[in-house]
Amino acid sequence: MADDKDVAEKTIAEDLVVTKYKMVGEIVNKILKQLVDKCVAQASVRALCELGDQLLLEETSKVFKKEKDLKKGIAFPTCVSVNNCICHYSPVPSEPDYILKDGDVAKIDLGAHIDGFIAVVAHTIVVGATPDKKVTGRKADVILAAHYASQAALRLLKAGNQTYAITDAVQKVAESYSCKPVEGMLSHQLKQFKIDCEKTIIQNPNDAQKKEHEKFELDKYEVYAMDVLISTGEGVGKETETRVSIYKKTDETYQLKLKASRMFYTEVRSKHGNMPFNLRYFEDETKAKMGVNECIKNKLVEPFQVLYEKPSEFVAQYKFTVLLMPNGPHRITGLPIDPDQYKSEHSITDPELKTLLNSSANPKAAKKKKKKSESNAAEPQRMEVEAAA
Repeated sequence: MADDKDVAEKTIAEDLVVTKYKMVGEIVNKILKQLVDKCVAQASVRALCELGDQLLLEETSKVFKKEKDLKKGIAFPTCVSVNNCICHYSPVPSEPDYILKDGDVAKIDLGAHIDGFIAVVAHTIVVGATPDKKVTGRKADVILAAHYASQAALRLLKAGNQTYAITDAVQKVAESYSCKPVEGMLSHQLKQFKIDCEKTIIQNPNDAQKKEHEKFELDKYEVYAMDVLISTGEGVGKETETRVSIYKKTDETYQLKLKASRMFYTEVRSKHGNMPFNLRYFEDETKAKMGVNECIKNKLVEPFQVLYEKPSEFVAQYKFTVLLMPNGPHRITGLPIDPDQYKSEHSITDPELKTLLNSSANPKAAKKKKKKSESNAAEPQRMEVEAAA
């Protein structure tokens, strides 16, 4: 396995590893774009999640076909979390669905891997919004806050920087729009076959989290899934009656008692390994639910809780995957947004943040873009696609 101590860890110092990351990054971007186009009024969230997962499997199956032993597939099941739902909504057939309507704030979140090299992405849209029909009010505030916070984070993801510099920048951008980052949410370093490594970037930590959460220094050849979640409310996620559908195997061991649990856990290990999975992937949902319960009780799998803000609030999310190359951050996932489509009464006034956002996100393109960025200083979103080029 990739985490075997005898095996040298593969990093983006190797060209082939970078190639695999770029390939899987292109796949998730392409699928995200398809799902964004299908997020229309009357669309079923469950159907969108099922389609996303189907496309992730189809597209990853097309690469490295000759290498029969090479693992590839879903690294994070497709979720579409709407309005005040913060994250991880991806309902199984027996649970209530959600039908999208005009004006809904929809967050699409998904991930894939090739040979255990993971690319994840999340993007927020407003259903039915068009360039002629601008998004206003708190929806515009929260989307612009999340967008610019993610842009600030991207520019700070450099070797030698401290993780709390990113925490602070995200906080400041959110406050500029009278919003709050969702408390305690973590962005993780990614390694081969591991989606949640020890190095993390926390957002909006409470007092207890400030004491417990370690500060880290970023280093070259590391990969991060930068996840920015901003709320119009207090930024404190709560569980409701919505059932969890996404889980991940832990490194714990335990001798399971029930036959259904043993069969379920065997399938988890053989088909999904350390990658998160949805209960929808199992043929018999009832047996899978029985199996997962004993596995949770004995810490063999951990749930990805479906979290909510207060009903009247909105949450926006932008997540992208970044390779920390020696010449700076190289973003491989994420779609651009057009900030002109969002009209907010708020704006970023902090001089340091403005300077940061007006700097180039892509070191190689910095010289070429200099004239353009000077003439277009108020639009840092233009730089978004440079790293994906």
